[in-house]
Amino acid sequence: MRLTADDRIIVFHDADALRICGSPLKVGQTRWAELSRLSVGEHPIPTLESLFMLVGGRVPLLLEVKIEKDLWRWKHAFGPALRGYPGPFGVMSFDPRIVKILKENMPDVRRGLVIRDSLSPLRRLLAIWLADPQFIAVERTALGKPWVNRARARMPVYSWTITSAEQRAQAAVQADALIWEGDGRPRN
Repeated sequence: MRLTADDRIIVFHDADALRICGSPLKVGQTRWAELSRLSVGEHPIPTLESLFMLVGGRVPLLLEVKIEKDLWRWKHAFGPALRGYPGPFGVMSFDPRIVKILKENMPDVRRGLVIRDSLSPLRRLLAIWLADPQFIAVERTALGKPWVNRARARMPVYSWTITSAEQRAQAAVQADALIWEGDGRPRN
C-alpha cells in the first residue's frame, strides 16, 4: 500500500508507476485523480477501498505499508481506510514507526514488522523494540537462524518470498505462515 499526494491509499508496490503502468509518475507526489487514469493490465490501479469491496471479508488480507517521505500522513490515513472492514486483516511494514503508529492509534489492528535478513543484529533489535509487533515477517533466507527461532517462541513468524516447492517445504517447517509471489502458488 502507498499513499497518494492527497492521502488516498492505493494497492501498489512501487514508488513510481513506470514498471507496472509505463508512466514516470511518482505515487506519493501525484494526486489520486491523475493516478486513477493509469491501468495495471486492463484494470485501474486499485484503492484500498476497492480491494476491501472486492474481497468483502471472505479471506484474510495481509497489507504491507510502503513508506516514502510520508510517515506521519499515515496516522490520519489509516483510520478512515481500515475502520469498519468486516474481514480479518493484518498490516505490516519494514518501517517500525508505522507499526508503532498502528499500535498507538489502532491497537485492535493486527500489526507486523517486516525484517530483511541483512539487517544488523542491533538494528533488528531496535526495530523490534520500537515496533512491538504481534508478528514478524522475515526474509526466507533468515529462517532457521537462532534469532528467528527465539522470536518464533514469542510470536508468529511469517516468511517471504516463497517462489518454489522446495522453498515452501523448508519454510513450512520454520515459519507459521508463508508469503508467496505471484498468484499464491509456489512455482517449481
